[in-house]
Amino acid sequence: MISSLTTRVAARKKTFAATAAVLLGASGAVLGTTGSASAASPQELARDIVPASQYAAFSKIVSHESGWNPSATNSSSGAYGLVQALPASKMSSAGSDWKTNPATQIKWGLNYMNERYGSPNAAWAFWQANGWY
Repeated sequence: MISSLTTRVAARKKTFAATAAVLLGASGAVLGTTGSASAASPQELARDIVPASQYAAFSKIVSHESGWNPSATNSSSGAYGLVQALPASKMSSAGSDWKTNPATQIKWGLNYMNERYGSPNAAWAFWQANGWY
């Protein structure tokens, strides 16, 4: 019973740490707010949000999915944004500015990759095997 509880607490701590990493950049400052970050390119924002060990894979997925265009829309499916969320409105869980803020889209995409695949590296491996993620 105690070992089961300890395992669940450890898992929750890991999930919390991953979520905190998505919401905070490497500097510990909240990203995607008004200020100098808004002038940064989506790639620069992603470098601040995505862990360095995961950035290459994240970048490859975004390059294939949207060409780093935060307004990219798939005309047949309706998938939207840097990470081609479907439905696009799912990104609202990361912020109300999901339609226009690349940082919000990056945070949502990183969280999605972490939750569904375990990491952007694992998501990229899946993408390579299947041509989608």
